[in-house]
Amino acid sequence: MRSAQRKKVPRYPTDWSAFPGGDAIRLAVESVSDELSQRIFGYHMVKLGSLSSQISLSRCAVSHHISQTPTLSPFCSVVAQAKELPYVENSIDGFLLANELDFAQDPHQILREVDRCITQSGYVIISGFNPYSLTGLGKYLPIKRGNMLHDARCFSAPRVKDWLGLLGFEIIEQRNVLFSMLFFNQRRPLPSQWHNRLSRYLPWCSSVYVILARKRVWPMTTIRPKWKLKPQFSPVGASMRFPHDDSAANRHT
Repeated sequence: MRSAQRKKVPRYPTDWSAFPGGDAIRLAVESVSDELSQRIFGYHMVKLGSLSSQISLSRCAVSHHISQTPTLSPFCSVVAQAKELPYVENSIDGFLLANELDFAQDPHQILREVDRCITQSGYVIISGFNPYSLTGLGKYLPIKRGNMLHDARCFSAPRVKDWLGLLGFEIIEQRNVLFSMLFFNQRRPLPSQWHNRLSRYLPWCSSVYVILARKRVWPMTTIRPKWKLKPQFSPVGASMRFPHDDSAANRHT
């Protein structure tokens, strides 16, 4: 697995308004994340990053939500870096990473910290920009160079799934949303019938994906060795040899 760390620190968006059509992106991610969060149970839910802290999870079964951002903001309750989580091991029941990995210098370290803090059956919701979509290809075009989307790293969903699998997470579900070019403000949203068709037949071309994964820790069971005692003494009579009686054989000839 090749390293995803890079030397240059990417620009970090502090609000969804940093993207063209940011409200539409936020609403799409929020709708899917809120629905998926109904499967999470426990005591603590962490919204990791500035974008995640602005996502509302009104239907989440976990009542205590912690919004962690790298700098002080009106939405945050904890100020800390995502690569150094200030939580003890096995204490968080759910994590939300709304496009957090796309603007991380070392996404592997963030996932390792999430894996350290999450409970043995905890859930993680991760959204990201699809590099194979029109938006992913548009970042290489000389258009709107000051757009924050040009700094997005756009890790593919299979690559993120591979990272999660190596950490012991089971992929539960993936949703695909926003089948349009995000570099431009779309005045008219895509009709629902076209969105449903693209989601069914061309899911790989969506601009944003949302992944739900669950931590799996399989209990270790002791395998009892099967002891086999080698017989050192043969049963009585098993090793007795009787001389061959030639006379009996001669009587029948």
